[in-house]
Amino acid sequence: MPKVQESIHARPPWERMMRIHEQMQSARYPNCNQLARETEVSTRTIKRDIDFMKYRLELPIEYDSRRYGYYYSRPVDHFPGVPMTEEEILSLLVAQKAIAQYRGTPFEAPLKTAFRKLTPHLDDPSRVSLLGLDGCLSFRPFAPADANQAVFNIVAVAVLKHQAVRFRYRKLGARREVPRHVHPYHLACIDNHWYLIAFDLDRRDLRTFALTRLSRPRPTGKRFPRPPDFNADEYLRGCLTVHRGQRDYEVVVEFNPWATDLIRGRKWHESQQLHELPNGGSRLSMRLNSITEMERWVLSWGAHATVIRPRALALRIARAGRELTRRYAGQIPATADNPPEPPESPGELFQL
Repeated sequence: MPKVQESIHARPPWERMMRIHEQMQSARYPNCNQLARETEVSTRTIKRDIDFMKYRLELPIEYDSRRYGYYYSRPVDHFPGVPMTEEEILSLLVAQKAIAQYRGTPFEAPLKTAFRKLTPHLDDPSRVSLLGLDGCLSFRPFAPADANQAVFNIVAVAVLKHQAVRFRYRKLGARREVPRHVHPYHLACIDNHWYLIAFDLDRRDLRTFALTRLSRPRPTGKRFPRPPDFNADEYLRGCLTVHRGQRDYEVVVEFNPWATDLIRGRKWHESQQLHELPNGGSRLSMRLNSITEMERWVLSWGAHATVIRPRALALRIARAGRELTRRYAGQIPATADNPPEPPESPGELFQL
């Protein structure tokens, strides 16, 4: 007998079981044929759902041969929730707390709504454990991107449906938007910013677009075949975050003991190698195809980092240092000895 193909619009298993539960709870005596028609699945699938409810969830389900349907043989106050292990509860808590990364953005409300729909399906002990752990974990993202929900939705649908899209785009530092016509391949959240990786039809090349600088997206309605060999991880492999180049750099940076305690134990890049130095400092090496982002990252460490190679990166840092000295020269007291500023608070160094 040919296998019945389930409809793509069929209800998910838990939703089907909730429907079966509601009909039995209200004494409507549902049967497999009726439920299969309503939920657009096979009668065999409905029978598996009922068996799961009876034997795994231990619900008092019986079959009434006179009414040709299923019923509860004793009152059932509520549908049993899903039991979870401690590890699963902690993982769910992390997912719930991760919503904080989108606080104040258009994604916050739908994420909270989705989580509220999920938690009622937990069993009572799991729900109590989750509430008890609520104050034990938190996320404090630094400057998440203020992405536009409407822009995100239009672009995401175009990615999913393989539809060409037109939009206006402003390059980093530019003041004017220009039209773009692309085949959208992939959406990625990198360093708290959303980016679209797409094939630019006018420039005949893959490009990366920041959603915060993308406006007026408009799907053209024309579909395109997504290249089977495209891989977002491969595309971004040589980037520190998202900026791609055409070169091959071995980047080596030394950090003093203070910065080493902040560098150690973190995954900055998949190619990284961290070597401890006798003086308590460290030497971090990576393989990158661009040093543009690396310049900004090294400068963020101030005097705690020293570029060993490549020379091109060291020259960029030196040039930036001279420019900073020129800008702030008027604010430096003309004394031979300038003591460092005291910590902002007594515990500042300890907290770092």
